[in-house]
Amino acid sequence: MEHKEYLVTGEEQKGFHNHVDYCIGTGRMGLALQKEYMEQLALVQKEIGFSHIRGHGLFSDDMGIYREYTDENGTVHAEYCFTYLDLVMDSYRSVGLKPFLELGFMPEKLASGDQTVFYWKGHVTPPKSYDGWYDMVQATLRHLMERYGADEVVTWPLEVWNEPNLPGFWKDADMEEYFVLFERTLKAVKEVDIRFRVGGPAICGVEDEKWIRCFLEFCREKQLPLDFVTRHHYTTEVPQTEGHYGYTILRDPETGFENLQTTRDIVDSFEEYRGMEIHITEFNTSYVPNCPLHDTNQNAAYIAQQLSRLGDVNESYSYWTFGDIFEEFGVPFAPFHGGFGLVANGCIPKPTFWTFRFFKQLTGTCVHRSEDAVITRQEDGSFRGVVWNSSCRRTGRKLELSFQISCGNAEDRPYFLLTETVDENTCNPLKLWHDMGETTHLMQEQKSLLQEAAKPAIASRRVDVAQVEGKGVLKFLLPVEEYGVIYFELKPICEGGDRGYDYDRVLG
Repeated sequence: MEHKEYLVTGEEQKGFHNHVDYCIGTGRMGLALQKEYMEQLALVQKEIGFSHIRGHGLFSDDMGIYREYTDENGTVHAEYCFTYLDLVMDSYRSVGLKPFLELGFMPEKLASGDQTVFYWKGHVTPPKSYDGWYDMVQATLRHLMERYGADEVVTWPLEVWNEPNLPGFWKDADMEEYFVLFERTLKAVKEVDIRFRVGGPAICGVEDEKWIRCFLEFCREKQLPLDFVTRHHYTTEVPQTEGHYGYTILRDPETGFENLQTTRDIVDSFEEYRGMEIHITEFNTSYVPNCPLHDTNQNAAYIAQQLSRLGDVNESYSYWTFGDIFEEFGVPFAPFHGGFGLVANGCIPKPTFWTFRFFKQLTGTCVHRSEDAVITRQEDGSFRGVVWNSSCRRTGRKLELSFQISCGNAEDRPYFLLTETVDENTCNPLKLWHDMGETTHLMQEQKSLLQEAAKPAIASRRVDVAQVEGKGVLKFLLPVEEYGVIYFELKPICEGGDRGYDYDRVLG
């Protein structure tokens, strides 16, 4: 058992920029037409509550926006169909979400080639006509403004394309061609309404420093009114494939944080862009949607540490994704298949789901931040915290955290300590599914049982206030199992109760 002691004055403010609820990722937007998709999204919004949602495929053919017809003179004309777009946007708005619109991929009839990505064949070649792309972008935005109001729609951030530095997502990873796309797209958007906020280059991994620097140099040279920078963040090694699955190893988190700091430093090295917002529009541990790590408590603990620091140099960080209705590698065979989602199919929350809910509750002023804990003080004098026991590989380490929190010149009345624990013993639907026999098709009773097993363990106790140098101090221990995450609240107790009720006598 590793023991750590933390002294928290309750007065010192620590740097902690908690933007955990700004944005969440999804698969292609057309999936929002499915019932299970919306049930998972409603669960995520009820328990966590994000502000924005970002996904691929706005202009892909399953959304049906771009059409062409030939008139009697043989002239080809473009026309636009927004039927599915309206259904998707209405669904998002019904659960309190604004879109973070990724402008991509290319409609087949507008594409200059036949290269596609994913099972659902998103076209990833430049447009055969940039005028056609320009007009489609403008028509789509004008339609959205007419339907939902201009003042609302201009608050939706716009990102140009997805991971153009990877040849699978943009033909030949052609940087110069992407810059053409970005410039034309930005001008099309700003011509519709100057208030729109547009960013890029949405890069991931490969040559990221070169791409960020060259992108900003291009925007400066062209005097483009860039509003923010976007990039992605994944933290595992290349997966090893076995059957339907990709097994991988976590990287030292410091390597990832250093890489993010490098992006911040590059942006700040340009005088005109210094301090500009950086949005991580995708992040997770593994970058493949068939990685069993995503379903584990290890993932939950690792992501807790990520959430404690991602706000240091980034305006937002969007977890990829909220749910497992997702088809990049095809329709999954089993409920636990290593999908990106916070929720497994069957509306079963994974351990990482609760990490997000716990961090969402860390409002107030941060009074402690360390490598395994964040604590905030609320205006009413109560405290909230999240602690975790994370490692890249299993070590068997158990962690005991000892806290001494100053609660000021408090009265002698005790505090109520509430804990919600997520670890391999208390909240581990993956283990239950394994013990069931790893069935690929859940019966309703199995699904209900897994949903029950996917809840945190709730416990409580009273903590007496000790007097140290005339000030009230709260002392308590939190043992954290390997890969565990615990949320806690400390509130002063206001004694009440009914006349004649004696708890000790009840237990007598």
